[in-house]
Amino acid sequence: MVMADDAVARAMQAVPRTGFLPQHQRPYASADHPLPIGHGQTSSQPRTVADMLALLRVPRGARILDVGAGSGWTTALLAHLAGPQGEVLGVERHPELAGWAAKNVAATGMGWAAVETADPGVLGRPRPGGWDRILVSAQAVHLPDELVDQLAPGGLMVIPVRGRMLLVENDPEGDLRITEHGGYRFVPLVED
Repeated sequence: MVMADDAVARAMQAVPRTGFLPQHQRPYASADHPLPIGHGQTSSQPRTVADMLALLRVPRGARILDVGAGSGWTTALLAHLAGPQGEVLGVERHPELAGWAAKNVAATGMGWAAVETADPGVLGRPRPGGWDRILVSAQAVHLPDELVDQLAPGGLMVIPVRGRMLLVENDPEGDLRITEHGGYRFVPLVED
């Protein structure tokens, strides 16, 4: 269990989960458990999201990839943390969910954040120079090299692997440091 920091707590107050849930789930937005959002996907429980964001240590102006964006809530939280100098891209493999998430994120007015449908057969979204931070909100069976390769030098990735939350740190020389931070349950990450 990770203690959420003040910046994460402020982000979660500024970007409540309510606007990122189907209408019939909104009365339960403050409940600390996952809620279904359709297509077999869930909105993660708030405590888990706070733990992941605290591990990610998002600096202002960061370039961030949100893998498994779901309803767009984590994308919007990351955008709040990164601020207008940042760039946040959420990718979601379900096109209908991605379209809904894109509208949810657009409604926040944070134009430096977007959600797009994941490219078929591609995990994440490679970019020149890599991403400063990568958040993965689906469980992998192993640490995907494809995502590790998308981390910028000095970048961090938080990803659940086989029930354990991993923090992957890519030091400026390109060496990886991987630490475990508790047990969590997520929907599976589809690795093509």
